Amino acid sequence: MTEFTEDGFLNGRVRVRQPVLGFRSGLDAVMLAAAVPARAGDTVLELGAGAGAASLCLAARVAGCSITGVEQDGALVALANANAAANGMDARVRFVEADVLKLPRALRADFDHVFCNPPFHGGGGEASPNTERSRALHEAGGLSRWLAVGVKRTTAKGTFTVVLRADRLSEALDALSRTGVSVLPLWPKAGVAAKRVIIQLDRGKRAPFALLPGLVLHHKTGGYTPEADAILRCGEAVSVKPLTPLSR
Repeated sequence: MTEFTEDGFLNGRVRVRQPVLGFRSGLDAVMLAAAVPARAGDTVLELGAGAGAASLCLAARVAGCSITGVEQDGALVALANANAAANGMDARVRFVEADVLKLPRALRADFDHVFCNPPFHGGGGEASPNTERSRALHEAGGLSRWLAVGVKRTTAKGTFTVVLRADRLSEALDALSRTGVSVLPLWPKAGVAAKRVIIQLDRGKRAPFALLPGLVLHHKTGGYTPEADAILRCGEAVSVKPLTPLSR
């Protein structure tokens, strides 16, 4: 019998039931959702939605946007839709069963914003002994194919946002246009190498590639920094836009 936990996000504003075993959403999902620059009336697509945590966090921050989450695991799709209903968001957040790399015709539309937390590990890495977690973390089709799907489903003036392991940044940049792309490193602590990065492609901008200063998540003695706490607990947005240079 599958066991579940009920986890709170955004200081309990969002409650998500997740399987005890398998891939579980956490900080990455909240940071990803916070980085999507959606507004009321926008259409949004999440690729690889799991139990729905990221989409529900986005819906909690941006009232009035419409979100569709794609997940290949039918049991997780049912759980994600139940989570949407439990949070009172099922009227504008829905999850469908589909393979990200083989989207059905109904989802081959353009969305104002697309976002994803794609499988982190390549085929050569050590797989998890848990089948569901292994499938979630080891992509069969390659990261570049996931990114290509995300870009293709984004409107000409929309955004595509991804959270990735930092050591896959080069691979991701090779698969994306170098114009309109910004990267925000997530530093675990000051002076510590980033383990995650948020990448955002703004298809409506022709600005050159931008590497942003980044966000420090924890104090050296532990606990979240005020900037991270404002995002993770208070539901503030994360800006992945290039800084405006000072005029001379």
